[in-house]
Formats: sequence, C-alpha cells, structure tokens
Amino acid sequence: MKPRLLFAMMMALALILTGNSSAEAAPAKCAGASKSKACKPASAAKAGKPTSKASKPTSKASKSTAKTSKPTAKAGKKQATRRKAENSGRTATSKRALSRKLATVKKRAARARYVDDPITLRLDEHGRPRLNSSAFYISNQNTGEVLLQKNAHGVMPIASITKLMTAIVVLESGSSLDDDLTITYDDVDYLKGTNSRLGVGTQLTREVMLQLALMSSENRAASALARHYPGGRSAFIKAMNTKARLLGMADTRFYDSTGLTPRNVSSPHDLSRLVVAASDYPLIREFSTMEERYIYINGQQKRFGNTNGLVKSLDWNITVSKTGYISEAGRCLVMQAWIQNQPLVIVLLDANGRSTRTVDAQRVRLWLEESPERLAATRRGGQG
Repeated sequence: MKPRLLFAMMMALALILTGNSSAEAAPAKCAGASKSKACKPASAAKAGKPTSKASKPTSKASKSTAKTSKPTAKAGKKQATRRKAENSGRTATSKRALSRKLATVKKRAARARYVDDPITLRLDEHGRPRLNSSAFYISNQNTGEVLLQKNAHGVMPIASITKLMTAIVVLESGSSLDDDLTITYDDVDYLKGTNSRLGVGTQLTREVMLQLALMSSENRAASALARHYPGGRSAFIKAMNTKARLLGMADTRFYDSTGLTPRNVSSPHDLSRLVVAASDYPLIREFSTMEERYIYINGQQKRFGNTNGLVKSLDWNITVSKTGYISEAGRCLVMQAWIQNQPLVIVLLDANGRSTRTVDAQRVRLWLEESPERLAATRRGGQG
C-alpha cells in the first residue's frame, strides 16, 4: 500500500475514534448534572432566559396584590373588633337588664314577706297591741268607736296622704275625666327631686292621671290635676282647704296637691275624717285599691303598681288606701278596711322603716280577729 493512502486511512480512523469519545462524555456529564439541575440543550437555555424575565412582572404583581391585601386585613380586624365590642355591649346590656329584673323580683318577694310573714302580736299592760307608729287613730266607721289612738290631734306632715283630698277636689269639680292632660316642666319635682316615669310631654286622660296619683302616688300626675283645674293651681289649693273645713278637719292645711311639701299638715283624727269622706267616691275606692295597671307611654308599655302591698293580700278587704312618705313625715298609711264585717278606719303616721306601717296594720287586724268582742267593748269616741 502506498504511504499516502495509509496515512489518510489512519487520520480518518483517528477522527472517528475522537467523535465517539466526545459523544460518550456528553451523556455522562448530563447524567452527573441531573442530580441537581435538569440537563437542557443550549438552545433551550437561551430560549428560557426571556421566560424568567417575563416572570418578574408576575412576581411584582403578586407583591402589589399582597400590598393591596394588607388594608383588607386591617379592615377585617377593625370589623372583628367592632363586632366584639357590639357583642360585649349587648352582653353588658343583657346583664344589666337581668340584674334589674332580679332586683324587681327581690323587692316583690320582700313586699310579699311583709304581707305574708307571721306577725308577732305584742300587747301592752292594758291588752292593746304595741304599735311602732308615732301617731295613730283606729276607729269603727259604723259606730264611731275609737279602738286605738295615740297623739290623735298631733299636727304633723302627711306627705302623699294629701292625694286623697286631691282626688276629692278633682271629682267634685265636674271636669270631664276624658280630657287629655299634659305633663310639663311645671309638674317636675324641684323640691325633693323625686323621679317619675311620666316624662315631660306625656299626655294622659284626667281619669288615668287620677288613678296613677292614687294607686302609684305619681306626683307629676297629682300636679297636673291641680294645674288643669278651673282657675289653675291656686284655685285648686283653695278648694282643698275649703273642703277640709267643711269636713271639720281643724288641724289640716294644704299648700300643694302632691304632699311633697312638709307644710301640708294634719292629725290622725282629721285624716280619719278624710278617709270616711273619700270612701263615698266609687272611683277613689277603685283606683286606690287597684293592684297594678299597664299603660302605654310614648310607645312603651309601663307597669304601675300600688304602693300599699296589703291590697294584694287575701287576708285583707281594703276599700280605701293611701300611703305617704317624705323624710319629715315618715312612713304613713291610711285605709278603710273591713274586719269582722265592720268598716274600720286605720290611720298610721310617722312610722320608722319601710315595713313598720304595714306590720302595725297587721297587728291591729290580728288583735281584733283574736278577740272579736273588742269591736263591741271599746269605748265610744265619736267623730266629733
């Protein structure tokens, strides 16, 4: 073989061997790289560069979305806080309402105890019940017999017992009970600062005002009754004092229609005359002994109860009732009650403690029921 031909064949063989070794090395390199990164052709890598750049706006957009989501999260927190505050407010309101209901239940239970608890009858050396009221006068209306008395002509403040005379003057005026009366600032109590559920602007008929004044001792109602009297309040007070003189109430003076002023004074003896006079009016008997009434005022139903818990007791048959209290007068109670089929007039003034006047009345009833002959055996005192 010629030397040139041999040289060409050797060169061709060397090229072939070199190409095969490079081709084998490339897969090995990719195989080693596959453990960490994917093996891609150069063209694909170059083509992938724009893709990574294009992805950058997407990441920016996500950042902007995250930024815009922050205010939404804050708003959600505010709403959650607001809801929590509202719920806590509702819870606090419901707790206050529940506490008020519990307080009302406790008061009613306490009043029931005053009425229903057994009363210890304590007698003095003469066999008469010991009463804690500073002044009292108990008599038989039919016979005029004086059963018990103490400081019978002592002149003292009488508080809301005044409202019995207020009712008499209203009924004798002839004014229509269907007329609407309006509570104004002139009816607000600036003397004692007492509260009332009859707000300024409340409109009720004269009949309802009269009932609330007698049953619940509503001072604004009594004030409105006097203010709407023909001639106004001054004419009303004059009519009250005139009626007192006609009834022979020599110890009595009136200066307002509510009894808030301590200048309204009388004596147990005089008030027994007032109770007898009030018993002649069917509306006074009805309104003063009614247990309760619900009235709509400004769209809300309100309960008004009787200030004398004894009207609820089955042990009592009370046909006229009125309570009273200011600090100068103490706790007062006047009633016409039927005991042993006899109409008794009970006047209790200046009692200390919320239940004292009620307990005194209970002792009088027990004393008479234990010995019915006392109604016939007591001395005749008369009404003069």
